[in-house]
Amino acid sequence: MTLYIGVDFHPHQQTAAWCDMATGETRTVDIKHDLGRVREFYQSFSEPAVIGIEASAKATWFENMLFETGHKLFVGNPVLIRKRATSRHKNDRRDAELILNLLMQGEFPTLWRRPPESTEVIDIMGLRSQLVRHRTQAYNRLQALAHSIGMPKGRMRTAAFQTVLKTAEIDEASSIRREHLFSMIDELNVRIGKLNDWLMKKAEGNSSVRLLQTQKGVGFLTALITVHTLGDLTRFKRVTKGVVSFAGLDPRESSSAGRVRFGSITKAGSPLLRHHLGQAAMIATRFDARLKAFYKRLAKKKPKALARTAASRKLLVKLAIMLRDSISADEFDRRGSTVGNAREARDLK
Repeated sequence: MTLYIGVDFHPHQQTAAWCDMATGETRTVDIKHDLGRVREFYQSFSEPAVIGIEASAKATWFENMLFETGHKLFVGNPVLIRKRATSRHKNDRRDAELILNLLMQGEFPTLWRRPPESTEVIDIMGLRSQLVRHRTQAYNRLQALAHSIGMPKGRMRTAAFQTVLKTAEIDEASSIRREHLFSMIDELNVRIGKLNDWLMKKAEGNSSVRLLQTQKGVGFLTALITVHTLGDLTRFKRVTKGVVSFAGLDPRESSSAGRVRFGSITKAGSPLLRHHLGQAAMIATRFDARLKAFYKRLAKKKPKALARTAASRKLLVKLAIMLRDSISADEFDRRGSTVGNAREARDLK
């Protein structure tokens, strides 16, 4: 008989619930997150167990420890788990027992989990995005400083404009700001460069990333975040709709009584993926003939922000089909201008 353990997991403690095989009673225990103590508890079971937790926090160390002790970990959807609760009362013991009951009944809503190597790439991409944001803020502050001392209009990122600002005569306080901001930018450039080198190596060793780079406007960063965020596409019943919803690019619907209304996108997925898709779409609409025609046609009757979002969504669908069918961008365009035509062309081969 399989041993199941429901765990209400928190960053610094956890509550475990399991069924005692000898008495049939449900037992619970609160454990502070001391690695030795947690390991001792899970090693006390004589057989491997199936353990369930909610997807509420990163638990890399916990997963590694369970793997070493021979247990199997399932991560569930916290929203669906909570919907199965029969009581309005909520505490750690009740939550752990609820997870245990769902595991024993075979109704635990398990989530798809990306491989560790994909998590590593996404974490580094997130760190890079933060550093780029800090660098942009530093450039904006220097631009404001240039305006305050009456410098002519120019782009702060150009070497010529920076040289003029560095040699400009300003007061002591402004000089200190200028020195620290330029020093910060230099340091951020070095750090971002190191992250770019690491990410470039990951991109060069991934055939799926190289495949997506055949699409105009898609660089190695956009290809990396797309491949590692979407993961295994076979888990989507309909790839074209599934990836759009997964990325949070699907419009929110509020329809009732025959009236159909669509609002802004749900933004339910990765903001990092949406950002890179948006950047790539703006370049793709300049060089990809079909995407350019689609964007221009929509921009004539809709706000440009909405047209950019629609172009990002269309680009994501194209990239997903390229991954699913292992085809290049040229092959996708050759099969047909729409997703349906491309799919039918593949089925007829």
